Amino acid sequence: KVVHIVEGGCGTLLLGSSGLPLQKLEAELNHYAADGWQVVFQVLEMKRFWLFWQREAVIVTLGR
Repeated sequence: KVVHIVEGGCGTLLLGSSGLPLQKLEAELNHYAADGWQVVFQVLEMKRFWLFWQREAVIVTLGR
């Protein structure tokens, strides 16, 4: 199973960078952990957002 969580777009436009939503990431991983999934691999990706900005995204691979 693969989970993809992206930094918010409004914060990126207004502040230049807003950071990853760590509470959302934690809640999502805790939800899957309760179902028996565990983190196998994680990568942080920088994506281009519109013209000048970049957004961070976390891609987490889960396994049983």
